[in-house]
Amino acid sequence: MNKLLLIASVYGFFAVALGAFGAHALKDVLGDRVGIYETANRYHFYHTFTIFASAFLYNIFQRKIFVTSGYLFAAGIFIFSGSLYALSISGIRILGAITPIGGVLFLAGWATLGYSVLKKE
Repeated sequence: MNKLLLIASVYGFFAVALGAFGAHALKDVLGDRVGIYETANRYHFYHTFTIFASAFLYNIFQRKIFVTSGYLFAAGIFIFSGSLYALSISGIRILGAITPIGGVLFLAGWATLGYSVLKKE
């Protein structure tokens, strides 16, 4: 079983669920922090697709570098989107200090995908 496909499926499920939850159940709670929540959900969704892409690339080419990129994207979602979801719901601003770590993980995932074009394993 390809663990990345499972991770992408779970993350995709939660991207939809959290998006709907934010749009409906949290509308009044979020107030002026709705934009933060929407950013978390947007990046969550975009990078869920990159996990799927990494998994499919691994299945086709059998190169571990694609697994590495997929895990970097997964960690990025967890930290970047997770910290923004928590910040938007709780209002605890210090949580925003964690967000750039997730952004760096996203960048590392993209850089790893780019590097895979140049590197032959």
